[in-house]
Amino acid sequence: MKKIIVITAVSLLFSISSMEIYAQGTYTISGHVTEDGTGEPIVGVNIVVMGLVIGTITDADGNYSLAIRREPPFTLQYSYVGYLPVTREFTSEMLGGQDRIMNDIDISLKVQTLIGKEVVISASRIEEDIMESPVTIEKMDIRALNQSASDNYYKSIANLKGVDVATSSINFQILNTRGFGTTGNTRFVQLIDGMDTQAPALNFPIGNLNGPSELDVESVELIPGTSSALYGPNAFNGVLLINSKNPFEYQGLSATAKLGFNHIGNNADFDGPAPLWEGSIRYAKAFNNKFAFKVNLSYMRAEDWHGTYTTDREIVRTPAGFGFNPGSDRLHFMGDEAAINLSIFRLSSNWNTFAGTSTSYYNNIFEPGLTARDYAAAGDLPSHIVSVSPYAESDLIDYGAENLKASAGIFYRINDKLELSGLFSGGYGTSIYTGAQRYSLSNFGINQYRIQLRSDNFYVRAYTTMENSGDSYITEFLAKRINDIAVGDANPLFSDVSGYLATYGALYLRYLYNQGLMPGDFQALPDIQKLAIQQDAHYYARNIVDNGGLIESTQYRPMHFSPGSPEFNAAKKEAMLGTVPEGPRFNDNTNLYHGEFQYDFKNEISVIELQAGGSFRLYDLNSNGTIFDDKDEDVIITEYGGYVQAGKWLAGRRIKLSGSARYDKNVNFKGKINPRISAVVKAGDNHVFRLSYQTGFRLPSTQGQHIDLNVISYRLIGGLPRYADKYNIVRTSSTGMPLSFEGFSVEAFRNEVFNNGAVITPQAISRLVPYTGFSPVKPERINSAEIGYRGVINNNFMIDVAYYYNIYNDFETQVRIVAASELPDGSPNYATILNGTAFAIDNGIITGNTCQIYTNVSSQVTAQGAVAGLTYKFPGGFSLDGNYNWNVLQNVPDGFLSMYNTPEHKFNIGISNYSLTDNFGFNITWRWQDEFLWESAFTIPANGYVPEYNSIDAQTSYKLRSLKSVLRIGASNLINKKYIQSLGGPNIGGLYYISLTFDEFMK
Repeated sequence: MKKIIVITAVSLLFSISSMEIYAQGTYTISGHVTEDGTGEPIVGVNIVVMGLVIGTITDADGNYSLAIRREPPFTLQYSYVGYLPVTREFTSEMLGGQDRIMNDIDISLKVQTLIGKEVVISASRIEEDIMESPVTIEKMDIRALNQSASDNYYKSIANLKGVDVATSSINFQILNTRGFGTTGNTRFVQLIDGMDTQAPALNFPIGNLNGPSELDVESVELIPGTSSALYGPNAFNGVLLINSKNPFEYQGLSATAKLGFNHIGNNADFDGPAPLWEGSIRYAKAFNNKFAFKVNLSYMRAEDWHGTYTTDREIVRTPAGFGFNPGSDRLHFMGDEAAINLSIFRLSSNWNTFAGTSTSYYNNIFEPGLTARDYAAAGDLPSHIVSVSPYAESDLIDYGAENLKASAGIFYRINDKLELSGLFSGGYGTSIYTGAQRYSLSNFGINQYRIQLRSDNFYVRAYTTMENSGDSYITEFLAKRINDIAVGDANPLFSDVSGYLATYGALYLRYLYNQGLMPGDFQALPDIQKLAIQQDAHYYARNIVDNGGLIESTQYRPMHFSPGSPEFNAAKKEAMLGTVPEGPRFNDNTNLYHGEFQYDFKNEISVIELQAGGSFRLYDLNSNGTIFDDKDEDVIITEYGGYVQAGKWLAGRRIKLSGSARYDKNVNFKGKINPRISAVVKAGDNHVFRLSYQTGFRLPSTQGQHIDLNVISYRLIGGLPRYADKYNIVRTSSTGMPLSFEGFSVEAFRNEVFNNGAVITPQAISRLVPYTGFSPVKPERINSAEIGYRGVINNNFMIDVAYYYNIYNDFETQVRIVAASELPDGSPNYATILNGTAFAIDNGIITGNTCQIYTNVSSQVTAQGAVAGLTYKFPGGFSLDGNYNWNVLQNVPDGFLSMYNTPEHKFNIGISNYSLTDNFGFNITWRWQDEFLWESAFTIPANGYVPEYNSIDAQTSYKLRSLKSVLRIGASNLINKKYIQSLGGPNIGGLYYISLTFDEFMK
C-alpha cells in the first residue's frame, strides 16, 4: 500500500508541476438548445469544452451559460442521448470586446438516425470512432441500457454478440467471451470506472453485485478476446468496461421502483409466486462548474432461483443390475460426498472391534457367538460404495437473495484542465456461487475506494477493494457437520459420519442374518437371488440408519435428521458455528490495492498517436486460515507492469497501423511481454476492415497460488513450491520405494482391490502410477489473430463480422495425489490409500493422505470462431438487431479436461422502437443457444450437457412526461420455460415486473 501512495503522490506532483499556465481571462457563452424540427427545449444537454474538463448542462427551459477561463480558440460540443452531437468553434475574433460575453448561441439537435457513429475508449484506451477500432468491440449507451428487454441492464449484456453467461444466482451472473466459460471466470476482466471489480480472494468479477445501479450507469463497452497487451494479466478472454455518470454532466434527482414476480406456474421449484423488490435513488449536483457530488443507493430482494438437479456425479458406482445407486452423489444434494466402499470394513480393525463383538454398540444385532466380522471374513460385504444420506440444497442454502449497493463521489475541477475526484462504492448482501462446491455468499461485503486525477490527456488513479466474507459458508461442509452431529447424538462412540457408514455396514449384514443366512451362505445363492437380497439389504440398512428402529431389544436412534424438524434446525444452528476447518464458514478479509496511470502525448507529438502507462497491484490475503495459508501471517502478492502504444494514419487517413507492448511481472512468476499489432483499412468512409495479432496470459489466481483448504476428502493446495514442500507431496520410503501416487491410478487400484473381495493383490498394486515430480503452476498463454469488417450501407444498415483463431498453451489444471504410509520394513502400506482423507498438519506431523494441487498441462489446443452482427433501421424508428456466434475447440488430446463450456452455435434477434409514439416504446429480444458440454470441478466426474434453450425478453415503456417518469412493464424469459446456463447451476424461470422511473431531466 505504501508503494501505491508513493507512486500516486509522485504522479500527482509531476502532473501538477507540468501544467500549462493559462491567461486568467474569463469568457462567458450562453444560449438555448432545442430539438430540430419541433423547437422544443431539451433539458440536460451536455455542453463541454473539448480538450478540457469543464462543461455544464441545460436547465429545465433548455438554457445554458458557461464560463471558460482560457484564451480562444476553443470548441464546444453539445450532446444528448439519442441526438447527433454538434460542435461549435469560438475564435478570438468572435469573442472580442471587453465584456467577453457571447449570448444567444442557440443550438438545435437532430434526432440520431445514423448508426455506427459511437465513440469508444476501451479498444485502444483512447477515444476513437467505433468504426475505426482495431479490434472487435461492442457498446451500449444510456438509451440501449434503459430500454433493455431484460429485467436488469447487466443481464442485457448477454444480448451482445459473442457473450456467454453463467448464472449462479438471480443477482449473480458471470460473463465470458470466446470459450472457456466458468461460474467464476478468472480469464475475464471487468472494470467499473477504471476499478477492477474482482473479489480479491476469488480473482474473478462478481457480476453487478457491487456495480452501479441502472440510474447511474452511462455506458458499457465490451472487448471480446484477449486484451493483455493493454489491460494486463487475466484480460485473457475479454474486458468489460462500465462507466458511471459524471455528476457535472448528469445532475438532478432520479429514482426507480420495481416490483416483480418469479417462481410462477406449475413448474416452479418454490411455492410461489415470489416477489422481487428493487429500488434505487440517485442525486447529483454541481456548483459553479467547480465542485460536484453524487450519491446512489439501491436495494433488491428476491427468492433466488433454486438448484434442483438430481444428476448423479457418481452414477458409475451403481452396482450391476441395481435400480438405484447406494453411493450416489447428486449435484444439488449435500452431504453425500462422504462415502465408503463396504468391503473396506473387512480390513478395518476399528470396525471389527465395535461391530464384531456382542458387547459392542451392536449388542444383540446377531445371535450370541456370531459377529459381523464373521460375515465380513466370509466375503459377504459387497464391493459397493455407500454414501451418507444427503440434504436437499433448499434445506441448507440461503435462497433469500438480496443486494444493497451504495456509492458516493465528489469531483473538484482544480482548473480548466484538471479534475480531482474521489469515489466510494459498496455492495452487500446474499447470493450463491457455484465453484468446486456450492457456496452461500451470506451477508458478504465488497467496498471500493478510488481517488483519481484526470485531464483530457492523462489520468492517475489509485483504488482499493476490500472483501468481507460475512457469514458465507460451504453448503456441503454444513451438511457434513449436521450429519456429524446426528451421528454423535445417536451414538457417543462416534463423532462424525464415519459412524453412519460403519453402522450401515453392520446393518447390511443384519439383513442377511434376518434371511437366515449364516456367514458364507450368501455366496452359494443364485445370482438373481443375490441381486434381490443385496438391494433389500441396502434399503434395510439405509432405513434404520436414517430413521432408527428396534432390533431385538436394542432401539437404534436415527443418524440422520428429518429436514425442518426441531432436531435438524438445532443441529443446523450448531453446525454453522466455527470457521474452516472446524466449521463451514469463511473468515475472509482479503484486500486488493492498485495504482495506475496513463499519459497521451497528443499535445506534445502530432506525427503519431502515442500513449504510455503503468500499474502496480498488491493482494493482501487475509482469510485467517480458512482459505489460504495465512492463519499466522498475511500472504502478500505483488504485481507491476507498463505499456506503450503507438499508432499512425497513412494514405490520407485510409490506413492506420498501430502497435503496443506491455510488460508485467508477478512476484511469483517470470515477467511477460505481450505485444499487439493491428491495421485498420478504410475502403470508403463507411466500410472498414481490421486485422490484429496479439498475445496474452493469465496469472494463476490467488487460490491457484496460495489456497490451502480442507474439503473433507482431500486438501486443495496452491501450486507454488512452498505447498508441495509443506505437505511433502513427493514421497519415497526409507528403502526408496514410491509412496505418492497419481490420483487416477489410485482409483483404478481401489476398484481392483474391492472387486477382488478387499484383497490387495500384485495386480492391483500394478495399477498404481508413482507421482515422482512436482511442476509448479505457471501462467497460461494465448496467441490470438483476428480479422473483421464493419460497414454501414445507406446509413440504415450496419454489418459487423469477425473471425478469430486462438492458440493456447500451459492450461492450468489440478492433479490429485494420494500418499501411502510406510510399513516397518520400508515398503508402502497400500491399505492406507483405500479411502481418501485430506492432508492436515497436527502438532507438526502431516496426517491424511490426499491433496489436489494446481499445476499445468503441456497440451496445446486451438480454438476458432466467428461472430456476425447486423442492425437495420426501418422507417418510423423501428430497429432490427441480430447476431450469430460460432465457437469451436480443436486439437483436444484424449483425456484432456478442457472446461471449454461454450455452445458452438448461438444467436440473438431483437426488434425495438424506442419512440413508436411520442410516449410509447418497446423492445423484444429472442435468444437461442445450442447444447454444449459442461465440465467443471463441481460436476466432475459426471460432466454432462447443458441442454439447448431459447428465451424471450420483452419490455414496453410509456413516458409520463408530466411526472418526468417512465413506466415500464416487462418480462425476462417471457414463456417461463426453465433452463440452465451451467451444469449444476439453478433453474431459471420467468420473471415478470413493472417499474416506475423518475428523472428530473428525463435523461
